[in-house]
Amino acid sequence: MNIVITGGAGFLGVRLARTLLAQGTLALIGAPAQPITRLTLLDRAAPPADLLADPRVHALTGDLNTQLEQGQALPAGTQLVFHLAAAVSGECEADFDLGMRSNLAATHGLLEACRQGGERPVFVFASSLAVFGNSPEQPLPSVITDTTLPTPQSSYGIQKFIGEQLVADYGRKGFVTARNVRLMTVSVRPGRPNGAASSFLSGMIREPLAGVKAPCPVPPETPVALSSPARTVEGLVRAADASPAEWGARTAINLPALKTTAGDMAAALGKVAGSAATDLLDWTPDPAIVRIVSTWPADIDAARARGLGLLPDTSFEAIVRDYARENPDAVRLPLQP
Repeated sequence: MNIVITGGAGFLGVRLARTLLAQGTLALIGAPAQPITRLTLLDRAAPPADLLADPRVHALTGDLNTQLEQGQALPAGTQLVFHLAAAVSGECEADFDLGMRSNLAATHGLLEACRQGGERPVFVFASSLAVFGNSPEQPLPSVITDTTLPTPQSSYGIQKFIGEQLVADYGRKGFVTARNVRLMTVSVRPGRPNGAASSFLSGMIREPLAGVKAPCPVPPETPVALSSPARTVEGLVRAADASPAEWGARTAINLPALKTTAGDMAAALGKVAGSAATDLLDWTPDPAIVRIVSTWPADIDAARARGLGLLPDTSFEAIVRDYARENPDAVRLPLQP
């Protein structure tokens, strides 16, 4: 099986690639399992050395739009595309043209490459919780379901929702098998902060565990919907292997979410690493971040995902402990039992 991952050198792309390679096979949309013979990773940067050392991995570095224009992004025989590459929320608010090129033009271009290639691959599109936005003119319901009308309140959310509709229509026309998946905020992400408005939801855990001060720019009572890296990748893979009968409509599904608050996240950090960690949190509000994050819903009823056997994380403390176990070199503070 030939698989393409855009954003393949990013955090989720790398984790997805490692998961697929370790798995070795994939039962694409309910068909008998096939061996994974080629994994093409597209990104601006090269993937880690362990992936490059695997003979099944082929890396192509550069701008995705340029790769598409040059006909390089989609190798012949591609059966599955995971489209993860995107400019993130804060970047899109700061640079409208960047968001339109990276999130809208690239998605359309990739779908067109699938159409022109004629292979009709499975197309798993990583959309976002940001397609839902609260506003005084159109308040969100108290619980978000798979059929709740998206009302984005950011350029990023708009671009992701347009992407969902493009994928659905290319699926309706038979150019791809459409699988739209709305990701929750992923925490805890290793590595450096990115330009997402939600970046602090990883930074407020990651940096204190490393002994570094971290901003928490929203009030402690701010509710959020989170998913661990493991549960997120599990959802992406399940989107690819679910049969058409299991999957249902071409419209997007919401992945399961753990509902918590910024304050409860800090409390979980304290249980794992004590006051030495929580004392490093800076609770100075950032109005720009508050304005974006406060429009996002926190209570998600992911019925379709539940029907696929996907469940939310059990606790944020467990997520923090998983991060510490998986990234021992990034933890400098002693951990509590």
